[in-house]
Amino acid sequence: MRRILGLALAALVLAVPVRAEPVRWVDFLVPYESLQYAMDADIDSFEKEQHLNWVEILALAGCRTGGKCDLASVKKAAKDLLGDTAAAELGGKTFAYYYAAFDAVLGGLLGSFEIETPDGAKASYGLKAFSPIAAGYGYSHCDDFGASRAFGFARKHLGNDLMGALGTPICAVEGGVVEAMGWNRYGGWRIGIRSADGRRYYYYAHLQKDHPYAEGLAVGDLVQPGQLIGFMGRTGYSDTENVNNIETVHLHFGLQLVFDESQKECNSEIWIDCYNLVRLLSAHRCSWRKTESGWSRVYPFRDLDEQVLELQ
Repeated sequence: MRRILGLALAALVLAVPVRAEPVRWVDFLVPYESLQYAMDADIDSFEKEQHLNWVEILALAGCRTGGKCDLASVKKAAKDLLGDTAAAELGGKTFAYYYAAFDAVLGGLLGSFEIETPDGAKASYGLKAFSPIAAGYGYSHCDDFGASRAFGFARKHLGNDLMGALGTPICAVEGGVVEAMGWNRYGGWRIGIRSADGRRYYYYAHLQKDHPYAEGLAVGDLVQPGQLIGFMGRTGYSDTENVNNIETVHLHFGLQLVFDESQKECNSEIWIDCYNLVRLLSAHRCSWRKTESGWSRVYPFRDLDEQVLELQ
């Protein structure tokens, strides 16, 4: 009887699908030139018989270079994917990891969208994510990810600092849900926005004293790509709210990957170096203008992929 029960339990265990372990770490080392090339290959082939996927291109190059994805390896990967062999077969055992890692960073940044222009609505396929800095406002930045920080405790800098002028409009890079707002002793006035697919958490910190946020923005709100969310400042490094303790006006922009909810608010969070991604997004900046009635978007935007999802 025990043997029968044992066999029955074994059969039940085998019948239950095994849940894949979430990715535990990502070193995003892809150079700007490689990102640009893979993105252009995807966009240029969109209406062709064989549409190249930029995540597949980069994942295949990542398999071959240990994630470094130099431009030569990315060009070769794009060429190889024009053949009849599937990307997973070309990449081998590590393809699944690199695809999951790069798709978590880049998934949803390319797609179909519509912009209202003076000549009417214009539908396009391409980069639908925006720079965090609004069009017409200057800024500078360098790759400072991992630099040392000492306030509170010794730690590494987990983002990219964009230096600019006080009050510079800050835009949502991607659409999603506002998960966090308010004061943080390190980030000052800050906003955290989770992407619609839940895999990316965008962190915008050191916002302006007295007027950090766009009018009416609240936790739980849905935001669109390029939407005005706040204004650049230098708040933070204080337990007292609304204090300017940061020496230089700038936006701290961070990107956390979330493969599993257990990776939020813990000691094993996955923050990536987003410097080259910010460089890529710099070519796509949202235009805002201030009027007597407040801020308004110059060219209204609609994510057409979201419209398709709503209909399904």
